[in-house]
Amino acid sequence: MRLGVMVLALAAAFAGPGFVRACPFCGEGGKTLTQWSNDAPLIVYGRLTNANEDKDTTDVEVESVIKDELDAKKDKTKTTLTLGRYIDLSAATDKDRYVVFCDNYNGKLDAFKGIQAKKGSKLPAYLVGALKLKDRPVAERLRYFFDRLDSDELAVSNDAYFEFANADYKDFEPLAKQIRAAKDRDKVLEKVTKWLKDPETPSLRLGLYASILGHCGTEKDAPVLRGLLDDAERRQGSGLDGMFAAYVLLAPKDGWKYLQEALKNTKEDFLFRYAALKAVRFLRDFRTEVPKADLEEAACVLLEQEDVADLAIEDLRKWQCWDKADKVLAVTKTALYKVPIIRRSILRYCLQCEGNEAAKGYVAKWSKDDPEAVSQAKELLQLERDVRAKKPADTTKK
Repeated sequence: MRLGVMVLALAAAFAGPGFVRACPFCGEGGKTLTQWSNDAPLIVYGRLTNANEDKDTTDVEVESVIKDELDAKKDKTKTTLTLGRYIDLSAATDKDRYVVFCDNYNGKLDAFKGIQAKKGSKLPAYLVGALKLKDRPVAERLRYFFDRLDSDELAVSNDAYFEFANADYKDFEPLAKQIRAAKDRDKVLEKVTKWLKDPETPSLRLGLYASILGHCGTEKDAPVLRGLLDDAERRQGSGLDGMFAAYVLLAPKDGWKYLQEALKNTKEDFLFRYAALKAVRFLRDFRTEVPKADLEEAACVLLEQEDVADLAIEDLRKWQCWDKADKVLAVTKTALYKVPIIRRSILRYCLQCEGNEAAKGYVAKWSKDDPEAVSQAKELLQLERDVRAKKPADTTKK
């Protein structure tokens, strides 16, 4: 039995169309510097000095102004600003610099966020460029961040990645179209291929890079992804679902066959087959390379696997695949039915299944044998409906 099965099942209850978090092929994102900038009327870059704990102040020798809506430097000859906050500089060196995000609080400059950098940092110029584009079309903004994904300055590289991790999928295709038509397309694909092949590339980024290649490349790029999928070491971390999906995008026939075999491969661990299921979800919900009916049928393969059957049943329910009721109910005749989470998944499926007498009879039996379980299942389904009702209509993510 897989670890954390209950956590994954509860998460699955709110997954599906309209509930996909930002970039299913990315690792964890975070609040971007552009988003932090929305809360900061003043952003400066410079060296911190004269920290005075008694006065609760610290000076910043400003080397560049990134944003100034407070007119804090109306005297352009003034090079020092005083922050209304004490900052411990005991470990700072003469080469240390900071990007400081400030607001005006009770007449004092309140530094609510600081990013440590070094003298000559690229971070100020990066942030200035990002702010200039913040109201531009998302595809234009993402291209700016793409060009900085491999920055040698971690703060820049990570923030560029967060911009992708938080982007809507509907905004990703315009970027892909832009790259496909760009004069530097070959260089872009060469760069992405290099990142994918580099063993030093963090695994949490492999899904994004594979997705970029899948959307912008051609069938001749498919072997790169096949090589990663066949490499037992490179597929250990996150991003495997992005590789599966991208392989199908570039080589639909071969990629789809490979994905089907991955779903069936019980010699592989749970995470491998779960990544294959996530790729199936993406292809069904957002793409047309494989017919929906084929993808839904492929998910049924997992009904025979103890560690992932409940997740497949949940997907069939959310997809309203009521024609699969016989296959779902067939699980009740197997040893898998001893697993409580699988039984509960079948109950939720049957509670919503329309026009199937067997499903109706299954619910009736549960209502007689364990009315409390039926009541709890109905509450969970109602909660799911309530949460969906509060979501904007267009919330699909890349």
